[in-house]
Amino acid sequence: MLSKTLPVALRRKACSPFIFRAFSDFQVDVEHGRGAWKTYGDIENYKAGKYQIKTFNKISPVGLARFPTAKYDTRIGDTEAANAHAILLRSHKLQEEEIPKTCRAIARCGAGTNNVPVDRMSELGIPVFNTPGANANAVKELAICGMFLGSRRVIAGINHMSELGEQGLARERVEKDKALFGGRELSGKTLSVIGLGHIGSLIAHTSESLGMTLKGYDPALSIQSALKLPRSMDLTDSIVSAVADADYISINIPYIKGDKGTHGIIGKDVIDHFKPGAVLLNFARGELVDSKSMREFLDSDDGRYISDFPDDLLWDHKNAVILPHLGASTEEAEDQAAAMASDTIRDFLETGAIKNSVNFPDTSLSDKPKDSVRFTVVNKNISGMLAKITESFAGANFNILQQVNHSKGSVAYNVVDVETNETGDVLSFKEVQEKITMLDGVLSSRVIYGTPGTGYARNLDGEYFV
Repeated sequence: MLSKTLPVALRRKACSPFIFRAFSDFQVDVEHGRGAWKTYGDIENYKAGKYQIKTFNKISPVGLARFPTAKYDTRIGDTEAANAHAILLRSHKLQEEEIPKTCRAIARCGAGTNNVPVDRMSELGIPVFNTPGANANAVKELAICGMFLGSRRVIAGINHMSELGEQGLARERVEKDKALFGGRELSGKTLSVIGLGHIGSLIAHTSESLGMTLKGYDPALSIQSALKLPRSMDLTDSIVSAVADADYISINIPYIKGDKGTHGIIGKDVIDHFKPGAVLLNFARGELVDSKSMREFLDSDDGRYISDFPDDLLWDHKNAVILPHLGASTEEAEDQAAAMASDTIRDFLETGAIKNSVNFPDTSLSDKPKDSVRFTVVNKNISGMLAKITESFAGANFNILQQVNHSKGSVAYNVVDVETNETGDVLSFKEVQEKITMLDGVLSSRVIYGTPGTGYARNLDGEYFV
């Protein structure tokens, strides 16, 4: 063990497994880097005292700028990041082998997380964050555009005028042929919104301003979301009753696999209740719609299907408009999603707070009390774990000032603020952190005490990784 009187620079150069750092009027002693440095990657590129962020895809500079360079080392593109403490990505399909053992969190700049192995991350104790609502306005605007495209044969008219232009007949036929592309107005029509979250609510408000009558359905509607809806909206108790008599139907729900999921939720049983000429807007996920049943509806009537997802059965239908996946493809949406993801990662790394995680419980935290150190524990959501954790602190003579314990699915998350004012000049967490981390059922732990990148430990199938 190195003496605590060694200069900080010398202790870093020696790669000691023990690190001391000043914090308020006391020092914190944690273990960091037990074993071979090859576990952590390239020591020459390791920047002690900074959180390392690994990015996949092109992340908006607006978002990356939220990481202050004094505390964060952001690795972009192919830059070596074997010591990454967090990962930011957009559409990259993340593989488990791309996630270093040092990784504490993953954030996707977008709403869906199908490109991240979420279930496996839960097993490893790694929270996965998304950015709900960041692209809501962009998707809303495209959905409103979709209603116009479904009301007036604009695309067919453009193609027709291009053909006439090639023949030199555009001026001659521009008035004569307009009857070929008649349509209808949105004002006075009924819109049914399926899914009343961020996007559904915005679509409803904009449609109301266009003079439309509103119906809506969302079995998981929260009080918070309900308060954001137009007061004129008629809420129904089923999808079938929501789509009945609707001129336009917008689906804005997540795609969930499995027996109780949403695959093909807009199927024959729902489509059979569409009124003649109904327009279905799908800017959520292609798999939500049963393509075969939708094609039968389009074949039998003058209805429309507008979507920005590919469809092997509908792409060439005269009553379908299939766009590229443009929903969130605006500069503003990308900036906002990246900024939200970066802020979420910062809050988690620096304070332990959790917001917008798809696999961990939301955990809002008050400020850490004066003269305290924050300790977090991730464990399997099984009985008896909280008692074992608190007993470990008591056995080490640590006084708990405040504690939070939340759970979601298979994961439980604990935040414990430990008093320091009666512990002397050095507060050692080495022994208690190893004891807690190696409890059967614990996945990882962190000591958040002021030095970025340190204080993290994991239980890797019975092996202590710190």
